[in-house]
This record gives sequence, structure tokens and C-alpha cells, in this order.
Amino acid sequence: MRKKENNEKVYSAALQVFSRYGYKKATVEDIAKELNMTKGNLYLYVKDKKDLYHKSVEFALLRWQHYVRQAIHNELDPRKKFLIMCHKAVEYLSIDADFRNILVHDPEIFPMFTDHDPYERINHNSVTMIKNILKEGIEKGLFRPVNISAMSKAIFSIYKMFIIRMYIRSEEKQVRSMFEQTLELIIRGLFKQ
Repeated sequence: MRKKENNEKVYSAALQVFSRYGYKKATVEDIAKELNMTKGNLYLYVKDKKDLYHKSVEFALLRWQHYVRQAIHNELDPRKKFLIMCHKAVEYLSIDADFRNILVHDPEIFPMFTDHDPYERINHNSVTMIKNILKEGIEKGLFRPVNISAMSKAIFSIYKMFIIRMYIRSEEKQVRSMFEQTLELIIRGLFKQ
């Protein structure tokens, strides 16, 4: 347990430094200083700056997923679960300023096209979360029968577009209404009336 806590502390500090300076300008020394440790001790956790960046971003993405999972965990109605998932997933970056700043500097963390997705496993798990809700809704007769695989990928792609427009391109005010209208269109096509 101690190693996990230490890793989380290292990754959180690294996220703060990368958020402040960006990947190129941030140094391992800056991160070690943030942690009150030597550069040598920091290398007990990671191979190099690139490894630290990758692991820190993975940590942030997993924290984002955990936030959404916790929000839907006790919800039994797949319709409510779907709506909560959509809102919480988009809302998260409004409360995680460090990760939001990192995404602004490095939008390739969250690529629109999956030819080269450096966090494919984590993003795949997000698509799986959508699939599970769709499957549950269809099985309970609350959602129209759809191609679950295709629909979950389509929803995730739409979601990524909104994340990019709201937080990376700083169009949140203009796009918030568009998000709600798009969500309304999706649920009118997905939910049985």
C-alpha cells in the first residue's frame, strides 16, 4: 500500500509541475523539488522524464475514470446512469485544473483519431464503460436495440470532440449548450419512450 501512496504522491506532484511549465520546460529537478526529494530518489519510481510524464498522465486519466465510475456506481436505472456518466465525464476537467492545463499543452493525450493513441488501454476502458451501460439498458428494455460496439465508439468520439472544444480550445461557454442539445438528441434516439 505504501508504494501505491508514494506513486500517487509522485504522479500528483509531476502533474502540478507539468501543468505549470509544460512537458518541455518542466525538469525532473523541478518535480523532485516539489516532492522534497532528490532527483536520484525520484528515479526509484520512473526511468526518465518521459516515463514520469506518461505514468503521470495515465494516473490522471485513471483518476478521471474513477470519478465517473464512482458517480454511477450506485445508480440502478441505466438511463440515469447514462446521463450521469455523460455529465460527470465532461464536468471532470472543470475541477482538475492541472490535468486540464496538461491537455491544453498536449492534446494528443486525447486524440480524435485512434491511429496512434498513447493511452489506448485506458480509453478502451472508457468505451467499455459506455458499452456496459448500453448493454444493461437494452437488456432491461429501456434502450432501443443498437449495435453496442459501434454506438459506444460513436458516443466516445462525440465526447472527445466536446472535451477538445470545451477545455482544449477554450470554447466552453459556446459549446456547453451544444453539448446539452447533442445529449438530448442521443437520448431521444437511444431511450425507449
